[in-house]
Amino acid sequence: MNNIQVTDWYRSFIQQQVKPGDLCIDATMGNGNDTLLLCQLAGPSGHCTAFDIQETALSHTKSLLDAKGIPDSSYTLLLKSHESIRTYAQPESVSCIVFNLGYLPAGDHTLATKPASTLIGIRQGLSLLKPGGLMTVCIYSGGDSGFEERDAVLEYLKGLDPRQFLVIVSQYYNRPKNPPVPVLIIRL
Repeated sequence: MNNIQVTDWYRSFIQQQVKPGDLCIDATMGNGNDTLLLCQLAGPSGHCTAFDIQETALSHTKSLLDAKGIPDSSYTLLLKSHESIRTYAQPESVSCIVFNLGYLPAGDHTLATKPASTLIGIRQGLSLLKPGGLMTVCIYSGGDSGFEERDAVLEYLKGLDPRQFLVIVSQYYNRPKNPPVPVLIIRL
């Protein structure tokens, strides 16, 4: 077995979740890989709305989607924070929401997700998930960012009503240097 990356791990759950025609959200667009996956799975009858605060993320994502032949009608790319997520979908209408916390890969480390806006985005996102919907949160906390955000997100998720949400927090148990923490949240 090859060295499995955290993104491969959570994408396997996304692939089981998202069906043609689904509405999905990529709350942290980055380089567009999750936006692409969500668009491919939801197909031309579905839609993915993707958020990022950096123009570079939008241009990378647009180039990737164009190169893969994803029609413009299958997605909306927004130069906005994920803290405005609820204005782009109705409650209980979204099949899958993806968060990758931290900074843009190979980008400016001073431009990273922050605890306050991330908690707002997650709270709003949970209200948008339809019953059986999935939210993935990949928490990157090593190096120069994210410890405060990691702790705040995990503390918030610990307090979610277990009758409404199943929260699964995983870890790379034998990896040093603060490996990412993958989280799955399923709306019951």
